[in-house]
Amino acid sequence: MMRIILTICLLLTIQFANSQSVLGKWKTVDKNGVEKCIVEVYQKNNRIYGKIVEILVQEEKNALCVKCEGSERNKPVLGLVLIKGMEKDGEYYRNGTIFDPENGEKFKCRITLEDKNTLQVRGYLSFLFTTQYWERV
Repeated sequence: MMRIILTICLLLTIQFANSQSVLGKWKTVDKNGVEKCIVEVYQKNNRIYGKIVEILVQEEKNALCVKCEGSERNKPVLGLVLIKGMEKDGEYYRNGTIFDPENGEKFKCRITLEDKNTLQVRGYLSFLFTTQYWERV
């Protein structure tokens, strides 16, 4: 009986830890409230990355990244890694970048959980910043 209780506690702890993580799939919502895409946030080599895994706006489903540079130029936006190299720093992830495929700009980035279902994503250009709140899928 004790083994069953311990197993249940372990499973609940794992579930709680996963729900308190930035990892997972997030629905992006722009400043006008338009749901744009689903970004999968994942960990690789102790850093956090975010890749577009679904485009929600019908007319943009086959969009190419015409404003990207280098090897990503004119490649599909679907599959684009837009968050790169974030490192854990207390309650935040910092020291990485986020790319906006619509205007071709790359920003310094900071992400944190607002609550278990809301990811605060902040892009910085010098001392100016803009913030989006993404919803857990």
